[in-house]
Amino acid sequence: MFDLREETPDDWWEVEALYDLCFAPGREALSSYRLRDEVPKVAALCLVARDESGVIGGAIRYWPVRIAGHRALLLGPVAVHPTHQGEGVGALLIAQSLNKAQDIGWDRVMLVGDPPYYSRFGFSHLPGVVMPPPTNPDRVLGLELSDGAWDGITGAVERDLPAG
Repeated sequence: MFDLREETPDDWWEVEALYDLCFAPGREALSSYRLRDEVPKVAALCLVARDESGVIGGAIRYWPVRIAGHRALLLGPVAVHPTHQGEGVGALLIAQSLNKAQDIGWDRVMLVGDPPYYSRFGFSHLPGVVMPPPTNPDRVLGLELSDGAWDGITGAVERDLPAG
């Protein structure tokens, strides 16, 4: 059993260590990380899953982006500790955070990921939505949280910098 809650500043080091464990070295060189530079994460949607011992078993983060002036959520990274993979922790994090995103008014979510895995949550290919290179366009996926949210949206994904 896992307790899901919003990530706090005190969780930062543990979450980063989990991401380091689960992803290849140089993960921060990926194009999706350029979209996060100087952009605050969407804190209400960044969750950690702690087991009964209080150890982080999984984490998910979201960032705002823009495509042709339209706001969207960029899901990722999401990771599950190797000792808890296959237990549904990732699915729980994704499902709960997507429900919360819809509840707080977000219309669309995108990610770069494995289509067979993410299709079970309703994600599908986003033709015409272009991530910075070197991203495989077949792995650019989107989900509508409101009907028609992705209709007619094409273009380059850009950072959603805070005003000021």
